[in-house]
Amino acid sequence: MPFVNLKITRDGVTREQKTQVIAEFTETLERVLKKPPEWTHIVIEEIDTDDWGFAGVTTTEYRKRLAEGAKPA
Repeated sequence: MPFVNLKITRDGVTREQKTQVIAEFTETLERVLKKPPEWTHIVIEEIDTDDWGFAGVTTTEYRKRLAEGAKPA
């Protein structure tokens, strides 16, 4: 039973986009690994940009620096 846990930042992803992602991941697992769609579970977790960080700063701060034209890290 495939289980896919996809984590993305919470910033405007639509229900339609998530539906497409779920369908395409499921189709890929069926095509490549021969896993029946009814066995496949996809979970999308949306993480606030203040709760996701890299390069020593939160994603919120990183994007703010990029928007201001500053070097991100």
